[in-house]
Amino acid sequence: MIMAWDFASMGNEELEATIERLEAEVAELKSKGISLDMARGKPSPEQVDLSRSLLDVLDATSDLHDEGADAANYGVPWGIPSAKRLMAAIMGCPEGQVVVAGASSLNIQFDCLVHAWVRGIRGHAPWGTLERVAFLCPSPGYDRHFAMTEHFGIENIPVPLEGDGPDMDMVEELVRDPAVKGMWVVPKYQNPTGITFSDEVVRRIARLEPAASDFRVFWDNAYAVHDLLDEGDELLEVFGAIDEEGGRDLVYEFASTSKITFPGSGIAAVAASAADLADLEETFAIERVCADKVNMLRHARYLPDLAAVRAHMAREAEVLRPRFEVVERSLEEGLSGIEDCSWGTPRGGYFVSFRGPEGSAKAIVSLCREVGVTLTPAGATWPGGEDPKDRDLRIAPSYPTLEELSAAMDVFCACARLVCARLERRGRG
Repeated sequence: MIMAWDFASMGNEELEATIERLEAEVAELKSKGISLDMARGKPSPEQVDLSRSLLDVLDATSDLHDEGADAANYGVPWGIPSAKRLMAAIMGCPEGQVVVAGASSLNIQFDCLVHAWVRGIRGHAPWGTLERVAFLCPSPGYDRHFAMTEHFGIENIPVPLEGDGPDMDMVEELVRDPAVKGMWVVPKYQNPTGITFSDEVVRRIARLEPAASDFRVFWDNAYAVHDLLDEGDELLEVFGAIDEEGGRDLVYEFASTSKITFPGSGIAAVAASAADLADLEETFAIERVCADKVNMLRHARYLPDLAAVRAHMAREAEVLRPRFEVVERSLEEGLSGIEDCSWGTPRGGYFVSFRGPEGSAKAIVSLCREVGVTLTPAGATWPGGEDPKDRDLRIAPSYPTLEELSAAMDVFCACARLVCARLERRGRG
């Protein structure tokens, strides 16, 4: 039975009595000695086990050649043909636009920042020599993205995230500043909101006319194939959209298999225009002779085409989907009716975004920690770790067992109810 927790409509005496009951509930949960960590979106052991047969793809008798490329020796610096084809299929772009370079897309993103900072994009001044460099950061967003640009001293500018993507009116205005050199985006099942950019948002990004000709959108398509439902969201392919708008050098697209096969032991790629790719390759050629081509070969034989990827991800969804259902059901039953509480119902990806009343996020995280549940820190989804309204939280349901997750959500909802009730009392003076 869903109870409507409408604190705003309660009289003062009823609110005080309710707060006392909620405090007792939280104290009882604390006495159970719960200890659960939901800070990061790690795949569960059940998900990882789905890829164990990947380890059997190659053995001592295997042919380690791939369409003329020797995976067991130096050379082929931009990835073996079958791995390039696999990553192009996942990203939905032409194979010729792809470089496969290691196991982590975050590493490649960092490499691209280093390239721009030290060498400069396509003959432009290295960003590290400029007085001011800024990046647009649709928020709430991915904390590791923001940390990378912060590491270089780049100014991160928050941009509100709407239901279909970033506030493009603001983006179009801000890119008129030549100091704005880039923008972070997770266009499908965005981390943490789970939204997918609309066709119109993708087209508006594709026709951006930034003042800085070395402006690049860092298009992190991390969840390109991570559907929870049989019919997932459709994302308009960005390079095709750019071509329709006349074509320009605008986007670096990234993807990996880290949450498809083994986290941290997959293959990763960057896609870009022909001119941008040639520019990046000059830097990559100095950094590495080649990436791990044996691992590329293993993945390409395990996942020979997009149909194999889809079939594998359907099995992943069978493990993940019940966890998202637990979160949605718990939030609906535990927080329905509380003013200014809302949450996403994503159709894919790894996270659920929760938004509480202004001033609630840090208090909820702190109280959950006292009870025994560790959440992603409040503010982490905003540049600098500072949520200006202290209201956004990221829930990562993938790693705990269903039983653990249900217990964690009981704690989350109990703590959120108490924090919201106390805020209502404080607001009344």
